[in-house]
Amino acid sequence: MTDFAATLGLPGLADVHTHFLPERMQRRVWAHFDEAGPLIGRSWPICYRGTEAERVAELDRLGVRAFSALAYAHRPGMAADLNDWTLGFAERTPGCLPSATFFPEPSAAHDVRVALERGATIFKLHLQVGGFDPRDEELREAWGLLADAGTPVIVHAGSGPVAHGFTGPGPIGEVLARHPRLTMIAAHLGAPEYAGFLELAERYERAGLDTTMAFTRFFEDMAPFPRELLPRLRDLGLAGKVLLGSDFPNIPYPYAHQLDALAGLTLGDDWLRAVCWHNAARLFGL
Repeated sequence: MTDFAATLGLPGLADVHTHFLPERMQRRVWAHFDEAGPLIGRSWPICYRGTEAERVAELDRLGVRAFSALAYAHRPGMAADLNDWTLGFAERTPGCLPSATFFPEPSAAHDVRVALERGATIFKLHLQVGGFDPRDEELREAWGLLADAGTPVIVHAGSGPVAHGFTGPGPIGEVLARHPRLTMIAAHLGAPEYAGFLELAERYERAGLDTTMAFTRFFEDMAPFPRELLPRLRDLGLAGKVLLGSDFPNIPYPYAHQLDALAGLTLGDDWLRAVCWHNAARLFGL
């Protein structure tokens, strides 16, 4: 994959949607995928199950020079400990963006404030797994802190692979209406509600999307991207609003397939350069 970046004249790839978790939690997550649990809905064989060190080395081998350690709380009382781990992981792992999370609970604003003070540059929320309403009043101050800081938050707000809780562009769209300068990045291009999340990215100055799993054969079987929307996706990418994501290591195909799928859209090398490096480089000061 270093060839992919080099062919485009890039120093590497910037993948904003990768996961590193405490070992026990990582094993539980993989077990859930193995069981095709209720929020997974289908067979999902994990390709990259190595040790933490092996997975970091694999990203380096693939040419990924910037990546995240996205963890997300799915119940109260988890966020602070997760943030302590992910921020510590970033401190000891070159190339890792300091990553954090929060949850609708009385400590939400405090958790965000502490993470920002420790240098967090990216946050993650998972509305589908957490099953919570992003409009919850306990989140209002946290959203405001992130909007004021300009710190991106990747939100799994689409209803794929299985609708649950408060997914779809409506609830998170109301958060953006309340905090219009929030840097909200919709994971998976907002699948399957692609049009609604493209509209949010077009409407709000700092809203965007990541490409995680989009256009791969695995994802197209579940939620095909309407080809009539490609011109809008191209415009958003060139405007800095589409970023490369992969879901590594929790993917059921080789990493290269994500890149091949994006290149196969024939949206142009300038679009690929923007999505695979430049947009993240500007957002995170790489």
